[in-house]
Amino acid sequence: MAWFKRESGELDTSGKKTVRTEGLWVKCESCRQIIWKKDLEENLNVCPKCEKHFRIDARTRLALLLDENQYESLDGNLASTDPLKFVDLKPYSSRLRQAQHDTGLKDAVINAQGSLLGRPVVASVMEYALIIVSASGGARMMEGVVSLMQLAKISAALARLDRAHVPYISVLTDPTTGGVTASFAMLGDLNIAEPGALIGFAGPRVIEQTIRQKLPAGFQRSEFLLEHGMLDAVVPRKEMKPYIARALDFMAT
Repeated sequence: MAWFKRESGELDTSGKKTVRTEGLWVKCESCRQIIWKKDLEENLNVCPKCEKHFRIDARTRLALLLDENQYESLDGNLASTDPLKFVDLKPYSSRLRQAQHDTGLKDAVINAQGSLLGRPVVASVMEYALIIVSASGGARMMEGVVSLMQLAKISAALARLDRAHVPYISVLTDPTTGGVTASFAMLGDLNIAEPGALIGFAGPRVIEQTIRQKLPAGFQRSEFLLEHGMLDAVVPRKEMKPYIARALDFMAT
């Protein structure tokens, strides 16, 4: 009985060694620096050269904000529907299924209950402080008025939260646009954003075509909005968790 079995196939005798590097490096869109992906992840997905904040997914965001990445997911069975049976280039129902497959989520948001530097926080109910991290292109036109009504319902719920004296902190990331900006993203007791985040209603190209004027440099970026009174602070990702914790302590007094 043979101890070893040679795999079929010809031996490579060329003497050339190849090293696979696909996916190991990332180019920063801002400064064009080539960054080792592991270094980027260890730096919280912030470019070590120019401090550009790369976009991150919801699970990564929760891991950065909540203590020891420990939290309870809420409302995991809620999912979007297709009330209008909408079809453009392809059925909206197909887009939903593809998005659910790609993300492993039933909808575009994760609601989580946990703690932030020991302070109890929750993302969906009203017993604790509410923190919403926005990263959205706005309401889905495929769901029509049903989608737009969600913005009004959330805004009404935030009004109830305010009457109950429960803090709401809104964190705006790249991008936060459309109906999300026009509703709950800008209704926080404290509205803060990551550096360089695109924040607005319509996109800059649409605005320029409408008013037939060139927009100023940095228009609709978080620093521009802070300068013009639309935000309370611009906070780097590394400082976000302690900043929110201090804000919660202040609001509790």
